[in-house]
Amino acid sequence: MPREPHAIDRLFATIASRKGGDPSKSYTALLLKEGAAKCAKKFGEEAVEVVLAAVAKDKKSLAAESADVLYHLLVVWAACGITPDAVYAALKAREGQSGLAERAARKRKK
Repeated sequence: MPREPHAIDRLFATIASRKGGDPSKSYTALLLKEGAAKCAKKFGEEAVEVVLAAVAKDKKSLAAESADVLYHLLVVWAACGITPDAVYAALKAREGQSGLAERAARKRKK
Protein backbone atom coordinates (compact mmCIF):
# COMPACT_ATOMS: atom_id res chain seq x y z
CA MET A 1 0.00 0.00 0.00
CA PRO A 2 1.55 3.36 -1.00
CA ARG A 3 2.06 5.89 1.74
CA GLU A 4 -0.02 9.03 1.83
CA PRO A 5 2.02 11.98 0.54
CA HIS A 6 3.62 14.03 3.28
CA ALA A 7 2.59 17.67 3.71
CA ILE A 8 5.96 18.69 2.22
CA ASP A 9 5.24 16.62 -0.91
CA ARG A 10 1.74 18.06 -1.25
CA LEU A 11 2.96 21.63 -0.81
CA PHE A 12 5.80 21.07 -3.30
CA ALA A 13 3.33 19.69 -5.86
CA THR A 14 1.20 22.83 -5.46
CA ILE A 15 4.26 25.07 -5.80
CA ALA A 16 5.51 23.19 -8.88
CA SER A 17 2.06 23.47 -10.46
CA ARG A 18 2.32 27.27 -10.22
CA LYS A 19 5.51 27.40 -12.33
CA GLY A 20 4.64 29.35 -15.46
CA GLY A 21 1.35 30.45 -13.93
CA ASP A 22 -0.09 33.94 -13.92
CA PRO A 23 1.98 36.10 -11.53
CA SER A 24 -0.95 38.47 -11.07
CA LYS A 25 -3.01 35.62 -9.58
CA SER A 26 -0.38 33.62 -7.68
CA TYR A 27 2.34 34.77 -5.29
CA THR A 28 4.16 31.49 -5.97
CA ALA A 29 4.04 32.07 -9.73
CA LEU A 30 5.39 35.59 -9.15
CA LEU A 31 8.31 34.31 -7.07
CA LEU A 32 9.14 31.59 -9.59
CA LYS A 33 8.97 34.04 -12.47
CA GLU A 34 11.51 36.27 -10.69
CA GLY A 35 14.04 33.43 -10.71
CA ALA A 36 16.12 31.38 -8.32
CA ALA A 37 18.15 34.30 -6.95
CA LYS A 38 15.03 36.22 -5.90
CA CYS A 39 13.52 33.05 -4.41
CA ALA A 40 16.72 32.41 -2.45
CA LYS A 41 16.79 36.01 -1.19
CA LYS A 42 13.20 35.70 0.05
CA PHE A 43 14.07 32.38 1.73
CA GLY A 44 16.96 34.11 3.52
CA GLU A 45 14.68 36.89 4.74
CA GLU A 46 12.26 34.32 6.13
CA ALA A 47 15.11 32.40 7.80
CA VAL A 48 16.14 35.57 9.63
CA GLU A 49 12.56 35.92 10.89
CA VAL A 50 12.75 32.36 12.26
CA VAL A 51 15.98 33.22 14.07
CA LEU A 52 14.46 36.36 15.57
CA ALA A 53 11.38 34.47 16.78
CA ALA A 54 13.56 31.73 18.30
CA VAL A 55 15.77 34.25 20.11
CA ALA A 56 12.66 36.02 21.39
CA LYS A 57 11.31 32.64 22.59
CA ASP A 58 8.03 33.46 20.83
CA LYS A 59 6.68 29.99 20.08
CA LYS A 60 3.63 31.21 18.18
CA SER A 61 5.73 33.39 15.87
CA LEU A 62 8.36 30.66 15.57
CA ALA A 63 5.74 28.19 14.33
CA ALA A 64 4.30 30.69 11.84
CA GLU A 65 7.71 31.84 10.60
CA SER A 66 8.86 28.21 10.34
CA ALA A 67 5.92 27.49 8.06
CA ASP A 68 6.95 30.49 5.95
CA VAL A 69 10.56 29.33 5.76
CA LEU A 70 9.53 25.82 4.71
CA TYR A 71 7.27 27.23 1.99
CA HIS A 72 10.04 29.49 0.68
CA LEU A 73 12.57 26.63 0.80
CA LEU A 74 10.28 24.56 -1.41
CA VAL A 75 9.95 27.52 -3.78
CA VAL A 76 13.77 27.63 -3.99
CA TRP A 77 13.82 23.90 -4.76
CA ALA A 78 11.26 24.36 -7.53
CA ALA A 79 13.13 27.36 -8.94
CA CYS A 80 16.37 25.36 -8.98
CA GLY A 81 14.83 22.21 -10.41
CA ILE A 82 15.19 19.82 -7.49
CA THR A 83 12.46 17.81 -5.82
CA PRO A 84 11.81 16.71 -2.27
CA ASP A 85 12.87 13.21 -3.33
CA ALA A 86 16.39 14.50 -4.03
CA VAL A 87 16.54 15.99 -0.54
CA TYR A 88 15.07 12.83 1.01
CA ALA A 89 17.81 10.81 -0.73
CA ALA A 90 20.49 13.12 0.67
CA LEU A 91 19.02 12.75 4.15
CA LYS A 92 18.78 8.96 3.79
CA ALA A 93 22.44 8.79 2.77
CA ARG A 94 23.31 10.48 6.07
CA GLU A 95 21.22 8.16 8.28
CA GLY A 96 23.17 6.17 10.80
CA GLN A 97 26.18 8.45 10.47
CA SER A 98 27.25 10.87 13.13
CA GLY A 99 26.83 14.50 12.26
CA LEU A 100 30.49 15.09 12.96
CA ALA A 101 31.55 12.31 10.56
CA GLU A 102 29.20 13.58 7.86
CA ARG A 103 30.53 17.10 8.25
CA ALA A 104 34.14 15.90 8.05
CA ALA A 105 33.33 13.93 4.87
CA ARG A 106 31.89 17.05 3.23
CA LYS A 107 35.02 19.03 4.10
CA ARG A 108 37.22 16.34 2.50
CA LYS A 109 35.19 16.50 -0.74
CA LYS A 110 35.78 20.26 -1.16
